[in-house]
Amino acid sequence: MKMPPCRRRTNRRFVLEREGCEPLVRAAIKVPPFGGRKEVEMQVGIRLHDTKALPLPQRLAETRAQGFSCAHVALGKVIEDFPINNGTLTPGFAMYLRKLFAANDLDIAVLGCYLNLANPNQKQLEEAIATYKAQIRFASLLGAGVVGTETGTPNEQYAIDPNSRTEEALTAFTRNLDRVVEYAEHMGVIVAIEPVIRHIVYDVHRARKVLDAIQSPNLQIILDPVNLLDKTNIAGYHDVIKEAIDVLGEDVAVVHLKDFAIKDGEVEELAVGQGQMEYDELVRFMKYDKPYIHATLENTVPENAVAAREYIQKLWDEA
Repeated sequence: MKMPPCRRRTNRRFVLEREGCEPLVRAAIKVPPFGGRKEVEMQVGIRLHDTKALPLPQRLAETRAQGFSCAHVALGKVIEDFPINNGTLTPGFAMYLRKLFAANDLDIAVLGCYLNLANPNQKQLEEAIATYKAQIRFASLLGAGVVGTETGTPNEQYAIDPNSRTEEALTAFTRNLDRVVEYAEHMGVIVAIEPVIRHIVYDVHRARKVLDAIQSPNLQIILDPVNLLDKTNIAGYHDVIKEAIDVLGEDVAVVHLKDFAIKDGEVEELAVGQGQMEYDELVRFMKYDKPYIHATLENTVPENAVAAREYIQKLWDEA
């Protein structure tokens, strides 16, 4: 007798090991073209802390003048007038920022909250979860697209750890993420996890396991293809990108864009257009499967940000 697919929640518990259950099968979504996809504008942005260090109003004006339409915002890296903590994330501050970004015609694509949800120190873990909740509450007032996070390592230092690849680490991370996502559901906010080869969710299949375990429409993916690469798979990076799109494409909410080169046998991360990455498949995915998706540049400096934007924009226009 066939078992029904497992559902996400009964009394708020997630399913990590679906014993006796068949995995959910996700059908590919086919989006019909509308009005000719050549007309779809690229929503290209930048990490705000990679822009020229100016007072925030001037920084936003400069960012828009450079042709960017959205930003990845890590508040602690761009607000210098006062410390960013749970207590300073007031509704008034959120509304001030919301008006300031709107006045400069900039979306907040990602509100970054990159803490360690696999920290074995329970006190530090609870503090991190409290911060996630404060940032999620703030994002609900700010109008941010997603609250973004990476997936941590099973130590207090957030250091590279071979134990990140264990099932125990994945279970701990997923259990803690579930608490964060539950709060995000209440607040109407999307949490997006970013797979990174050095962290617990080190490939797209681990990411799919987390999505299927928690099963929430408020949990999605930030896809950064270069973050999935190291010297063991770099030769087949086209296949890595294709697999990421095939396995995670339906749930991708934001794309991070950077380039890479091989230096001394290791992957060196660079600004778009400065390395050897070919973006054709990724750009087609964004333009035709994810129209108007936010895509933010990484690893830029003020001197090359516009050139990086123009490089990816040209590929978009030609796709």
